[in-house]
Amino acid sequence: MSSARIALVSLAVAACAQDPGAGPAAEPAVAEPPPAPPAFEERATEAGLVFRHLNGGDGRYLLPEIMGAGAALFDFDGDGDLDAYLVQGATLEPGAGNSASSGPANDRLFRNELTETGDLRFVDVTADSGIESTGYGMGVAAADYDGDGKTDLYVTNFGPNRLWRNLGGGRFEDATAAAAVDDPRWSVPAVFFDYDSDGALDLFLANYVDFNLGSHTLCTFGSGEPDYCSPKTYRPEPDRLFRNLGNGRFEQTTDRAGLAAEFGNGLGAVPADFDLDGRLDLYVANDGTSNQMWMSLGKGRFENRALFAGAAVNGRGEAEAGMGVDAGDFDGDGDEDLYVTHITGETSTLYLNDGDGLFTDAGMVAGLDAPSLAMTGFGTGWFDFDNDGDLDVLAVNGAVRRLDRARSGAEAAARAAAASDHERRFGQPNQLFRNLGGGRFEDVSALGGASFTAFEVSRGAAFGDVDNDGDTDVLITNNNGPARLMVNVVGQDNGWIGLRLLGGNGKRDALGSLVHVFLDDGRTLTRRVRTAMSYASSSDPRVLAGVGAAGVEDVRVTWLGGAEESFGPLSTGTYHELRQGQGSR
Repeated sequence: MSSARIALVSLAVAACAQDPGAGPAAEPAVAEPPPAPPAFEERATEAGLVFRHLNGGDGRYLLPEIMGAGAALFDFDGDGDLDAYLVQGATLEPGAGNSASSGPANDRLFRNELTETGDLRFVDVTADSGIESTGYGMGVAAADYDGDGKTDLYVTNFGPNRLWRNLGGGRFEDATAAAAVDDPRWSVPAVFFDYDSDGALDLFLANYVDFNLGSHTLCTFGSGEPDYCSPKTYRPEPDRLFRNLGNGRFEQTTDRAGLAAEFGNGLGAVPADFDLDGRLDLYVANDGTSNQMWMSLGKGRFENRALFAGAAVNGRGEAEAGMGVDAGDFDGDGDEDLYVTHITGETSTLYLNDGDGLFTDAGMVAGLDAPSLAMTGFGTGWFDFDNDGDLDVLAVNGAVRRLDRARSGAEAAARAAAASDHERRFGQPNQLFRNLGGGRFEDVSALGGASFTAFEVSRGAAFGDVDNDGDTDVLITNNNGPARLMVNVVGQDNGWIGLRLLGGNGKRDALGSLVHVFLDDGRTLTRRVRTAMSYASSSDPRVLAGVGAAGVEDVRVTWLGGAEESFGPLSTGTYHELRQGQGSR
């Protein structure tokens, strides 16, 4: 008998042997695909970036305790790799504080020795830097305000702020009084940006609320236990704008610029050109009050058009608890859209720009509303974690009011049981959303690894390529907890191009300038040079653009002030330094 005949007979016998009442044979089981490996590895301790934030909590639930703090990724020694600055808390009342607050609590400066050693390794150089933090820290902005080619630091506090001028050689000096940029109130975000396009970086401060120990109010949790109060319990404080005079000094121009007309409980701020008129505007996210969109009118004047633009409140007309914010062209249409994080019970908001500075609340359509409803988001940023050319979005989370863990699912309750008391009360997992194109996102938080599912109270998020391998890493701070260094381990496998733009005298990063990267597959990537974004943090000034498998046909820069230059085809897989005046027009 032939082999084919044997096969047919065998099938017939098998069919006859079936129980006629048993129904059709079961479908063969299909194996589930293995889970994707994490896109990030947490390496803070391994890399020497050992830091624990201390909020000084003593059981009185003083509002500043739950709000800090941020971080900066910046190159303070000019060796080509990103160093780190981590903002510390303190004890608000002498003699009080939790046990973890014993000993000195100071901001810390870490030097990255990647360039010198070839390995990602941070060394704490605070003691030799001259930086002495004496306030209750909130945020930090990094930029070269005096144009000498060295990146300086402005640190915001609950109380007087500090400007640290970089002297070179790893040393800083307190230039706050000399520059006339102090503010004694509770400041959170600080933004260096050239609002009048004169070539000198100006400074914006968003202040929060008028809180002091004497005005502290005891608020309670649903069960009657003590809890942190809403910011609406206190009066909001006015913001401040300082114009750089170009001689190391600033003048306060809040009234003259029009920003004194309105203010709210400011927690987030980002500069961008929302109406594409060539001038930098400023968006301010307020906690529980309407946001402001300060549109530049030219000649140093601004007008708040947030309500008219559709970006003051959400699509239901409600003011929300704005914390973190970033602007970026996630849909590739050439204008900058906004993402703002909010409190538990409110969805974080995706404001879609139509190109004329008019916005639509598009979070539901994008698939971002529902996942954010249970979270209190702080640090956030548009970044292309997989270097496919589309901007993804990260939100780091942590509550500000006590959470009722009894209502959590079994898995969440198990994770909470392994957390500290502070983390059990306020901890939430962080979230990563991948851009699918067509205005849609998917939740891929599992790719963040264990640190994304942990119950921590995350606040700041600073973005940058700390190991110079061509993808974006993230430094995350946790309130009353350890800093996390999320090293990207997948983006470098895709195509990328890195750009450092130097404007004016060729020494300072050209903050505010716009880059168009033209790819040979027909796509155009639009990116802006900036460090101010997220929550109370400062990020890498370099532009890092994922290009996938495409090549770069041209890079065109619109420098702040309007000059345009082309830098021709550039190779991928490397960083390029572009200087104003050296391109072709």
